[in-house]
Amino acid sequence: MNIKVAIEPSEEGGFTVYAPSLPGCISGGDTKVEALNNIKEAIELYIEPVEDDLICGANNEVMEVAI
Repeated sequence: MNIKVAIEPSEEGGFTVYAPSLPGCISGGDTKVEALNNIKEAIELYIEPVEDDLICGANNEVMEVAI
């Protein structure tokens, strides 16, 4: 899966990086490489299901889709 990210210099130094398609998914790092590694981890955590999210009502079912 490929997700586009935006990376920009941070006012405090280093870089800020975020995924526009994933609201609130933001990270940073002292270097571009570090910032990109950090956003990869943030994206993985963002899209990882949380056990509470998988609780279904009587008429619901959980399915997986490939993207």
